[in-house]
Amino acid sequence: MSALLELDGVEAAYGPVQALFGVSLSLAEGEVLALMGRNGMGKTTTIRTICRMLPHLRGQVRFAGRDLAGVPLHRAAQMGLGLVPEGRRCFGPLTVAENLIVAARPGDWTLPRVTEFFPRLGERLGQAAQTLSGGEQQMLAIGRALLTNPRLLILDEATEGLAPVVRQEIWAAVGRLKAQGMSILIVDKALADLRGIADRAVILERGRDVWTGSMETLGGDEATRFLGV
Repeated sequence: MSALLELDGVEAAYGPVQALFGVSLSLAEGEVLALMGRNGMGKTTTIRTICRMLPHLRGQVRFAGRDLAGVPLHRAAQMGLGLVPEGRRCFGPLTVAENLIVAARPGDWTLPRVTEFFPRLGERLGQAAQTLSGGEQQMLAIGRALLTNPRLLILDEATEGLAPVVRQEIWAAVGRLKAQGMSILIVDKALADLRGIADRAVILERGRDVWTGSMETLGGDEATRFLGV
């Protein structure tokens, strides 16, 4: 499998405060990579850097073989980076249908395919997004990202704040996407669920990558030391 996403020695900062200190990772085409770590360790900052919401100071960010230095946010999205942001960030007053098509791009993922993938969205196309449950809003955020027809789907805290039964629905959806060959970078704290979905993991601690390997080799010692579980 060829590398779709590569970070090599990436450093980033918020003003004078440095947040990433030489982060390196790679994600192959068709792979599911878990980005893990305790709160405040740099996971969302890494995603913001990949998606060009935050420029990096040093190192390289490459996507589909292209160096992303200087690439603006909208161009990165057009290149195939599809983000499901933390907190979902649906457009509350807009309908489900309007949320879905607002950033849609031509490709295999169409509105009918998304509503087939998430039937609940199909039942609520005319409903305002702000009236949906948290789980439905997460489905909407994923569906919206899929309609951009991304080469890489990035899920930041995909199941945070959701009821257990809804979390399992979201994990099942991610599993179906994996089975369809979708390349996925996922941030989540649910180690047990990630073991059933992700191929490999990268763990961050204080803005540095401190462990990389397959989910099978992520043992109890590492989980306790770096994740607190």
